[in-house]
Amino acid sequence: MRILIYSYNYYPEPIGIAPLMTELAEGLVRRGHQVRVVTGMPNYPERRIYEGYQHKFYLTEERNGVIIQRSYIWVRGPKPGLLDRLLLDGSFIMTSMVQAFNGWRPDLIFATVPPLLVSVPVTFYATVRRCPVILNIQDIVSEAALRVKLVNPDGIVIKTAQAVEQLTYKKVERISVIAQSFVDKLVKQGVPENKIVYIPNWVDTNFIRPLPETNNPFRIKYQLQDKFIVLYSGNIALTQGLETVIKAATLLEYIPEISFVIAGEQEALQELENLRQDYQTQNILFIPLEPREKLPEMLSAANVGLVVQKRQVTAFNLPSKIPVLLASGCAIVASVPDTGTAKEVIIKSGGGIVVPPEDPESLAEAITHLYKNPDQLEALGKQGRKYAEDYYGIEQALSLYETLFAEVVTKSTPLLESQPESVRR
Repeated sequence: MRILIYSYNYYPEPIGIAPLMTELAEGLVRRGHQVRVVTGMPNYPERRIYEGYQHKFYLTEERNGVIIQRSYIWVRGPKPGLLDRLLLDGSFIMTSMVQAFNGWRPDLIFATVPPLLVSVPVTFYATVRRCPVILNIQDIVSEAALRVKLVNPDGIVIKTAQAVEQLTYKKVERISVIAQSFVDKLVKQGVPENKIVYIPNWVDTNFIRPLPETNNPFRIKYQLQDKFIVLYSGNIALTQGLETVIKAATLLEYIPEISFVIAGEQEALQELENLRQDYQTQNILFIPLEPREKLPEMLSAANVGLVVQKRQVTAFNLPSKIPVLLASGCAIVASVPDTGTAKEVIIKSGGGIVVPPEDPESLAEAITHLYKNPDQLEALGKQGRKYAEDYYGIEQALSLYETLFAEVVTKSTPLLESQPESVRR
C-alpha cells in the first residue's frame, strides 16, 4: 500500500507522538509498504525550530525508507497561548497542503490529532485525491482544553472546536483510538461504535529494554552510581504538575540515598529550579532530555519512573511514557487521577503503584516503601516488562494497523476504480 501519514510531529523530536509516528512509518516500510510523511519543521518540546531546519519553508528528506516532507510552521516559544496555538496550527494547515500534493497519490491517509485543525487540509486533500482517511486520536482536543482551563467553556473557541471535531468524525472512514475509554467517549458524542478501532500506542521492546544497572553510562555520567534514582523524563506542561515532585523530594531529603532526576526542556526546568530554590531542596538533579538513542540507558538507570498528572487532566488519556517505562523494566509510581486510564493501565499491568494526584505526601510515602522493599521493586519491574511485551509490542501494533489499512483500502477500491485515470494518479 501507499500510505500518507499526516502528523505534525515526527523525528527527530524525542518525546510525545513523534517517536510513535516514526516507528509506525519505518515499521510499515520494513513490511513492504511505501510511506511518506507530511509534517512540520521539528520544534517540540522547546517550541523552537531545530538547528538545521531554521529559515526553511519546505524540505524533503528520506530516512530509513520513509519520505519526510516538511513545511514551515509559525512557532514562538515553549508556552504558546491560545492565539499562538491558532497561528501555529493555521500555518501548518496552509503550508502542509503543498507538500501533500507534492508526491504520489496514497491509497489512504493516516492523520493524527492533535492538532485538531490538521483535519482541514487532510479532508481537502482526501476529497481531491479521492482516498480514504483514518483519523488517529491521541487526545480529544476540546476536552483537554476545557480540563486545563485553556478556553472558556461557553466561548466561541470551544464551540468551534467541538463542531470541527464532529464534522471530522463524520468525514473520515475510520477512527483509531489509543485507549478503550476513548471509545466510550466518542460513542457518547454520537460516533458509531463500528467506526472506531482501539489500537493502543506501542513501544519498540527490542530498543526499550532492561539493561544492567552496573556500570550504567547514565549513572556514571551524572555521578549517581550509589543512588536510588527516581526519574521523571518528558514534557513539562499544564497537565503534569511537577511541583508535586519537588515537594515530595523535599519530604525525602532525610534519606540521602534517594535522588530525584527530572529531564526536560530547558526553560521549563528553569521554572522548576526556581521552585526548588524556594523549598531549598538539595536532592533533585535537573538535566536536558537525553538523545533518543540514550533513552534505554537512562531508563535502566532509574529505580522508579514517575508518571505525574494534575487532577483535572483528561481522564481517558493515556500518557505515552507508561508503555515505555513498562518496557524498560522500571517500576512506576504514578500520581494520577483515580478514575483515569493511566491508573487503570498501571494497575492492570502490575508494573507500578498509584497514588492520588497533587499529593506529595502520598508520592513520597510510595517511593519510600519501594526503597525499603527491593524485592517488590524488582517484581514490579519484571511484571511491567512482561505486560509491555504482551500488549504494547510494536509488531502487534503494526499487524493491527496493516489489517485496518487493508480493510479500508479494499472498501474504497470500487469507488476509486470508478474515477477517471487522472484522478486515480
